[in-house]
Amino acid sequence: MNLSQLPPSNVFLYCIAAAVVLIYLPFVVVAYARTRVGLDLAAPRAMFDKLPPYAQRANWAHQNSLEAFTIFAAAALMAYVTGINSAVAVGAAITFVVVRTLYSVFYIANVPIARSLMFGIGSFCSGTLIVLSILQANNSTTLH
Repeated sequence: MNLSQLPPSNVFLYCIAAAVVLIYLPFVVVAYARTRVGLDLAAPRAMFDKLPPYAQRANWAHQNSLEAFTIFAAAALMAYVTGINSAVAVGAAITFVVVRTLYSVFYIANVPIARSLMFGIGSFCSGTLIVLSILQANNSTTLH
């Protein structure tokens, strides 16, 4: 399926769904590491200190993904509601999903400069959707 050939409204919704999955992708690494150090259901949060560094970074990537998702979901929903029909908006939504996938990979692999770059690009994508949505809403109100 080529996302760029779908109506923009569908792309925004698919990208939100993909971003939900991306929240938990790093946690698969955490879950694997937790089974390696011994699962302690009585104190699951205390286990994070016992995890190897890659798994601790995966947990931090998971937490950051939650934070980034809230902004992106709002931005993509703004684009959806305002009816943006723009290749730039579609590109921003798709790019967000791609760079947030890479963000987690770079975080877990401990490549800080690449991770920070992916964070910045993802934030820019969310910001782009917000700005385009506001412009679209302003254009819609001035036409009526």
